[in-house]
Amino acid sequence: MKAVVLLSALLSLPALAGEPTLYGRYEYLQVAELGKTLKAKMDTGAYTASLSARDIQRFKRAGEEWVRFRLAADGADDSLYEHRLARISKIKNRADEGADEPAAAEVSKRPVIDLQLCLGDELRTVEVNLTDRSSFNYPLLIGAKALREFNAAIDPAKRFTAGKPACRG
Repeated sequence: MKAVVLLSALLSLPALAGEPTLYGRYEYLQVAELGKTLKAKMDTGAYTASLSARDIQRFKRAGEEWVRFRLAADGADDSLYEHRLARISKIKNRADEGADEPAAAEVSKRPVIDLQLCLGDELRTVEVNLTDRSSFNYPLLIGAKALREFNAAIDPAKRFTAGKPACRG
């Protein structure tokens, strides 16, 4: 009898994980530490999440690595944010697709911080690299690693399916 109960419990494990939640290609996410709700592009082709930032400076506080920055997005004020540095990521920049000869991929080093992001009513802590995305339409890019944190699947034909973020602190 114990074996039957154990077997049935093991067989039900995938059901406990649940099906992924379906989101659109673009969604609203709240960045709790910044007190901002931003439009984000949900990008399964990117691995990490990126936040549009400017005036990025690394510094030390009490022996720890920190970073300060300003948000680089439409409607952002001049607030200066400071956050403990999680790590430095190496990002391969895409080679110019229009070039006749293949170019070597350039690697940039970006500061990474842990931020609490709210998508719909789901709150998760996600690693986010800081880079100037002001030339892009969306100041926040959510890559595959963060999408897994939210147990998300993306329907590229849909937009803003989760509505405005509604997480409770």
